[in-house]
Amino acid sequence: MPLPGNGRPHYARDAEIHLKRADPILARIIGEVGPLRMTRRPERFRALARAIIFQQLAGAAATAIYNRFVKQIGGGRFPTPAQVLAASDDAMRAAGISRGKALYLRDLAAHVRDGTLNFHRFARMDDEEIIVDLTRVKGIGRWTAEMFLMFNLQRPDVMPGGDLGLRNALAKAYAMEKPPKPKELVEFAERWRPYRTAAAWYLWQSLRVITPDTPPAPAARPRQRTARATKSAPRRKRKSIRRK
Repeated sequence: MPLPGNGRPHYARDAEIHLKRADPILARIIGEVGPLRMTRRPERFRALARAIIFQQLAGAAATAIYNRFVKQIGGGRFPTPAQVLAASDDAMRAAGISRGKALYLRDLAAHVRDGTLNFHRFARMDDEEIIVDLTRVKGIGRWTAEMFLMFNLQRPDVMPGGDLGLRNALAKAYAMEKPPKPKELVEFAERWRPYRTAAAWYLWQSLRVITPDTPPAPAARPRQRTARATKSAPRRKRKSIRRK
């Protein structure tokens, strides 16, 4: 189902009502954060390839490699599976793609080309079936599949128990001594069904954790010193004290 123009998932209103009733602490977070807004990312092959490229890299470095990949392998547009499979090892290295990631990208491209990974089938599959289908591809783990479900397929009831940012957010919101283990988080999240995706998003927002739909932050502009600030302050004359 497509998103409304304001960036709200189709289940947003129902999720907010349910979570407020089910959990007073989450109700407070919802009140502080505001309406649920998750930018829908309709990409399929592109989203998964981008996730592979960004693995274990800082944002700026990953973005630079991603842009070179698009330019050199796709000629300025995001490469098709056929273009990825046709790209030489030298071309991949020139784009900054490591040998391991090149292998993962080719495996993804081969699955899509051969139809063994068919995105059109996803509408008829439940969340766990999609996770199993995606994780057959080299380089795609459960967390990547869960992010794909949440932000690309807009599935309302996904709980990424292994996400460290989410575990830290839960520990802070519920005054836990330490972040819960992945299994403990999944068990705790049962109270939020069938809108665990929305609950996860609100917890991320409570710590301002960067999520796949977070727009890149603008580059910080250097602060200019004003003319007044650059001038040295005039020295005060010390009054001489006469002894009587």
